[in-house]
Amino acid sequence: MKYSALKNFIGGEFVSYDGEFLDVQCPLDGSTISSVPISNAETINQAVLAAKKTFPIWSSTPIKERATVFYRYRNLLEKNMTELSELVQEENGKTISESIAEVEKSIEVTEFACSLPQITAGEVLEVSKGVECRIENSPLGVVASITPFNFPNMVPNWTIPNALMLGNCMILKPSELVPISANRIAELLKEAGLPDGVFNVVHGGKEAVEAICDHPGIHAVSFVGSTKVAKLVYARATSKFKRALTLGGAKNHLIVLPDANVGMTASNVAASMSGCAGQRCMAASAMVAVGEVEHIIQELVNEAKKIIPGKNLGSVISEQAKDRIENYITEAERDGAKILLDGRNYKVQGKENGFYVGPTVIDYVKPEMKIAKEEVFGPVLSIIRTDNVDNALSIQQSSFYGNAASVFTQSGGLAKYIAERASAGMIGVNIGVPVPREPFSFGGWNESKFGACDITGKSSIEFWTKLKKTTVKWNPEAKTNWMS
Repeated sequence: MKYSALKNFIGGEFVSYDGEFLDVQCPLDGSTISSVPISNAETINQAVLAAKKTFPIWSSTPIKERATVFYRYRNLLEKNMTELSELVQEENGKTISESIAEVEKSIEVTEFACSLPQITAGEVLEVSKGVECRIENSPLGVVASITPFNFPNMVPNWTIPNALMLGNCMILKPSELVPISANRIAELLKEAGLPDGVFNVVHGGKEAVEAICDHPGIHAVSFVGSTKVAKLVYARATSKFKRALTLGGAKNHLIVLPDANVGMTASNVAASMSGCAGQRCMAASAMVAVGEVEHIIQELVNEAKKIIPGKNLGSVISEQAKDRIENYITEAERDGAKILLDGRNYKVQGKENGFYVGPTVIDYVKPEMKIAKEEVFGPVLSIIRTDNVDNALSIQQSSFYGNAASVFTQSGGLAKYIAERASAGMIGVNIGVPVPREPFSFGGWNESKFGACDITGKSSIEFWTKLKKTTVKWNPEAKTNWMS
């Protein structure tokens, strides 16, 4: 193995685990590169105790002093860009350009966290003569973040900088499929000067997740993953009377109108459906073709043919994922859809044991087909045809999910009409992946998100803190009224 067996990071040091381990595979070639502990509930408890011990010190540290740690952390992310992006590529299978972009997004989120001293300065008002009311954000205590395989560096950094900058201590449970980046993040935070115990990493699977949901010492839980598991985590965590924000899957619709710019639309749709091998909750998985758009579809296929596995298209995460994605394609073809570009059974020369699916474009998909309703999580685009805008909106609105929706048109009026009516939390106009940039927050609707607030941006402040309201009177001689 290229890397030694991983350890949990608890109380500022790596701690050995005497229990079950799982092999970590590189999806690019199928090789085993490390092993990861499948930790139990007792390990979670150890991490909670370490975090609780440090919380009084960290939470009482002035926020501007906490910010100096994250200024240094931001610089360390940049300094170690090459190493961090290569780690992401190795354990997730992305292209190196996608891996670099992931770390760059982590830097952007950290930069936002460094601005929190200005954003969360609190408010004070003299409400009556000699009487002041003050409001300020207070940390919750020990919190937890459960992150997925598709963004080993970025998604942990959706939560780490903001939650810790606001005075909380955290336990991170990364996906057992991509655990190496999490340990490197822990090392960089320690190098940046984060006190021991503020940030802890516990590796594992189902038992670790359930222990996080159940532990009375953990006050909030964030989760990113499938909708099925997001529901389970949300229900279990909130049943223990703790906050939960869980992000699930998606089925993002791109509504393409006949007047859309051909080149821009084709390149955007192709990039959206294939970026990160389609393994992202903002990927375009359904194109709703309105009216006569044959010229756009043909150009889309031409653009998709330029996307080559092993060159500018990475692998999917596992052999099981590859089989599942290809089964969706086969079933759609069996049900009458037309395969315009087929990515099944793809082999990359020299990496024959890697897990690759080529870009796939499927036309004449019916809304009732399985591939039209479920999240495929691969580089696969389904084209659903309809004859007018309202029917297109109806198709989009009927989805259980609600992460993102986009419209491609040169008509400002139609763009506004669709954007106002689409049932999704993030909307794009002539943009294939409408991810908001900081300080705007990331979060969907419907069965793409469970819980209040969003996971990034200003909205995350409310999730990671509670409000303390203080009323003060120092002037006993002041005339009193109902407010004092």
